[in-house]
Amino acid sequence: MSDSAADNTDGTRQESGVRAGDGTRAVRAGLPEPVKHEPTLPGPVFAAHFHLPGDPTGPYTYGRDENPTWTLLERAIGELEAPGRDDAETLVFASGMAAISSVLFSQLRAGDAVVLPGDGYQALPLVRTQLEAYGIEVRTAPTGGDAQLDVLDGARLLWIESPSNPGLDVCDIRRLVGAAHARGALVAVDNTLATPLGQRPLELGADFSVASGTKQLTGHGDVLLGYVTGRDSGAMAAVRRWRKIVGAIPGPMEAWLAHRSIATLQLRVERQNASALALAEALRERPEVTGLRYPGLPEDPSHEVASRQMRRYGCVVSFTLPTRARAERFLDALRLVDDATSFGGVRSTAERRGRWGGDAVPEGFIRMSVGAEDPADLLADVLSALDTSAD
Repeated sequence: MSDSAADNTDGTRQESGVRAGDGTRAVRAGLPEPVKHEPTLPGPVFAAHFHLPGDPTGPYTYGRDENPTWTLLERAIGELEAPGRDDAETLVFASGMAAISSVLFSQLRAGDAVVLPGDGYQALPLVRTQLEAYGIEVRTAPTGGDAQLDVLDGARLLWIESPSNPGLDVCDIRRLVGAAHARGALVAVDNTLATPLGQRPLELGADFSVASGTKQLTGHGDVLLGYVTGRDSGAMAAVRRWRKIVGAIPGPMEAWLAHRSIATLQLRVERQNASALALAEALRERPEVTGLRYPGLPEDPSHEVASRQMRRYGCVVSFTLPTRARAERFLDALRLVDDATSFGGVRSTAERRGRWGGDAVPEGFIRMSVGAEDPADLLADVLSALDTSAD
């Protein structure tokens, strides 16, 4: 091996003398040491069991516990979420909700209290019902204004979603982590909307960074995936045990597709985030648009705190049209934007979020995920749809 490269303890390569920028890191994250005649990213390993004579030692024993394809993906995500940290571990799951559930149900016991966002992902009320059925006290607070501070006393775990989905509020993660740790509480941050290129919760002091890899991390709308990155070995051992018990594991093909997709993450994020800002700037000039939220806008209520802790502001813009009918006409008039749920994909999507019934939003509330189309084409389509839907 030349002097320009060195082996890490996990078998990946670290180029010395080369700045590890986001693009470089995304392209090379999790790759194994090169082997002559072998692919740079090995294909998915489909195996329910492995040859295991004698004592059950070694990294791979049974397909529900470990898989070489997961290992490479977990290393890749870990290099994005916690670059340079030897104390961080990443585990991948079958979906974002599997990852969320693994932290909540592995860290909480009957009699504990947890603080959840009152304005977070719409599946959280379902989680609350299950937590309460297990004798866990659930408190809620909105994301904006660090309202969680008022309900932290005695809590075992603080769950943060910042930016929140779908309202795009932001809280001061460092401040909340300090307050929670002073009270003996763990902190988990849902990093789905920001991605590791937008913010790194562990660098802000959080114990866990949790995300749905279904969204912008993989970015093509063809993979269901989740992950947990944590910095406490005992807490992560409990998360790993929960994954084994529940069996909420990703398939090797999904894991391989996710790893492949991460290579273009920085390219996608830069285009999508720049277009999202341009769209938000255009929407603020429209009189029929109210409640416009995008943390990258200087006048957004979350801009100041977001600018202190985020490196990029995300690809999602939210706003409200006057009525449900107007919102539906707007969505129907779009030609480059799919009417679909989820966000973060290379193809722009939008939906009237109230159709699901789980978010406290107006009937005309729109969540729009900006894709990788040419910005001028996308803006023209959105503004044309606004004009058409006014009739």
